[in-house]
Amino acid sequence: MYLSLAFETARLGLKNIHLHKLRSFLTTLGIICGVGAVICMLSIGEGASEAEMALIRLLGTQNIILTSVKPEEMSSTTDRRTSLLEYGLTREDLTRIRETIPHVTRIVPLREIAFEASYGRNQCSATVVGTQPAFFRTIRITVTQGRALEDLDEAEAAKVCVIGDTIRARLFTYEDPIGQSIIVNTIGSGSIPYKVVGVMARVDTAGRPARGIGERDLNNDIFIPLATADARYGDYKMKVRSGSREMSKCAFSDLYVQVDSLENVLPVSEMLRQLLAFGHQKNDYQIKVPLERLKIAESEKRRRQITLGCIAGISLLVGGIGIMNIMLATVTERTREIGIRRALGAKRRDITMQFLVESLILSTAGGLIGVVFGSAGAYLITRLVEWPTVIHAWTIFVSAGLALVVGVFFGIYPAATAARLDPIEALRHS
Repeated sequence: MYLSLAFETARLGLKNIHLHKLRSFLTTLGIICGVGAVICMLSIGEGASEAEMALIRLLGTQNIILTSVKPEEMSSTTDRRTSLLEYGLTREDLTRIRETIPHVTRIVPLREIAFEASYGRNQCSATVVGTQPAFFRTIRITVTQGRALEDLDEAEAAKVCVIGDTIRARLFTYEDPIGQSIIVNTIGSGSIPYKVVGVMARVDTAGRPARGIGERDLNNDIFIPLATADARYGDYKMKVRSGSREMSKCAFSDLYVQVDSLENVLPVSEMLRQLLAFGHQKNDYQIKVPLERLKIAESEKRRRQITLGCIAGISLLVGGIGIMNIMLATVTERTREIGIRRALGAKRRDITMQFLVESLILSTAGGLIGVVFGSAGAYLITRLVEWPTVIHAWTIFVSAGLALVVGVFFGIYPAATAARLDPIEALRHS
């Protein structure tokens, strides 16, 4: 009995909506725009957050990154024509970390040794970095062609290299780079050839200028064995800028410290801060903790989702007001019909359900169409503007659920108004 009554109520609701197709469509338009806006804005915010957090995760949440930084006061007060700048992380720092800091499973040093490379007539700016084979395992870099650096390369101080995707595109546009030799140019050591043994997969970057792992664009890097860098370049490097020369000594540009578990990352980072503060008189280093940055990014992601959801939710609010307005007008138009139904024995709850069902049908239809338009809008944004967008299942369910809530909330008052009409006064209405 109750099932047949519900079916009949839904049928009457659909019939009344069908009688005023244009008005019904315009009523649902606010819900369509609201749901579509919620999905589009949340997908844009989610895409931006996911891209940022993916880069942080690529650093390795169990890693701590120590980076050498040239102090500002050093570059501003030193005579650049005869300058010898000594700063950054030292071999003593590496030894002290290995001997005194607990829970450290691996330390991978990096040293920048050159900033220019060429192949044949092609020449490009590049960051040539000496590192150990463990670096590729520490931050899980994928090599799509050839192989990564190996322990044998380090032991023999081999003249081999692994290049980033941008270097491959600039120097080897129409050639297979594996087995070819590129020339690394430096002022102190001249031009030295390195055989390409691997090409890294492209690493997504964020921001302008592009930022990759630890603000390093790996696509524009060339990695050689650290033993080769020690043997051929040492700790010194020279830069020529606007006719002046700058000689600097920096043992390591970065140290990647891997911790044995997530629980020990923050305590170890605090130990490193104290150790380096004791050994450095100048502020010539930075400590980056991806786990801390990931937590901050996740917190910002939640705030961004709430903000964007509230902004987009205003459209749903407007759509709900539109539904209430139309339903109140419908109650006025159908006052006599309500009086006839009450006279024939319909109860107040029957009248309430009739108008509430109509409101729910409008909001549900608008929500479903809004989901389709919102998903299509996110796809078009990705295709046309190249912004990353991510649509999670919970985004669709939340948007559709909000549409239902809006339909119920803004439909209750018109439905209650219709149910409270006096049957005799309603029959007199013309």
